[in-house]
Amino acid sequence: MEHPKYRIINRDTCKYLAIFFMFWGHLAWIGPMRLGTAFDETALPVWQQVFIHLSLFCPPVMFFFIADGYKYTRDRKKYALRLGLFALITQPFHWLIFQPIDGWWTASVMVDLFFGLLVLCAWETAWPKPKRIAAVIGLLLLNVACNSPWELGGPLFILFLHIYRDRPKQRFTAYLVLTLLYKIAECFWLNPNASRPVLSFIGVFIEFLAAMAAYALMTVFYNGKKGKHPTFAKWFFYAFYPAHYLLIWLIERFTR
Repeated sequence: MEHPKYRIINRDTCKYLAIFFMFWGHLAWIGPMRLGTAFDETALPVWQQVFIHLSLFCPPVMFFFIADGYKYTRDRKKYALRLGLFALITQPFHWLIFQPIDGWWTASVMVDLFFGLLVLCAWETAWPKPKRIAAVIGLLLLNVACNSPWELGGPLFILFLHIYRDRPKQRFTAYLVLTLLYKIAECFWLNPNASRPVLSFIGVFIEFLAAMAAYALMTVFYNGKKGKHPTFAKWFFYAFYPAHYLLIWLIERFTR
């Protein structure tokens, strides 16, 4: 369905909005999490928990723009190389934050985005369909092996947003099903030692609403246009992800 009168937000504004929620959610979550291994999110002030859960607004927006970028980029090979390069650049900053807690064998969400783009490239080859499906499965398994945060979910979101680009009902159904599966699975991994367990379930519900708000943003309000400074914005969004980890680490170090 088209909603021309609501299409008032350009691509860069969508991304700025997404990284706003991501930054404040990560800032509210990462500092307390690194203070100890028995991290109880529900013991944090409610405003802090809300920011943490609203940060889930960001990943679906970025998944959408990987699919969107695949369609509009003039050179998909350069696009993939650039995304892979920034995934590598981001990794030391990811370790700076998460290595003391999760060890070395973890990857940032940039790896999810990179493999999501590779999945689209594999899907759109001229290979026979069984070979394309096998390539997609192989790439999904590689993403899981990298221990990236969205595992199967990130590349699958990107793939279905691409496949059903011109079929809004099917796209919404695929997005809704993936989101529900992801959130239902999360309910089985909630902290059993949470001091306020009801807040854990409320948090999952807020994350679901944030993910659906992200879908509304890119489906109803996004007008398909670039921002006023597209070249600056492109490099800013690449650089922001590793830079925001460094900034959070510095804030944590100097405010203890």
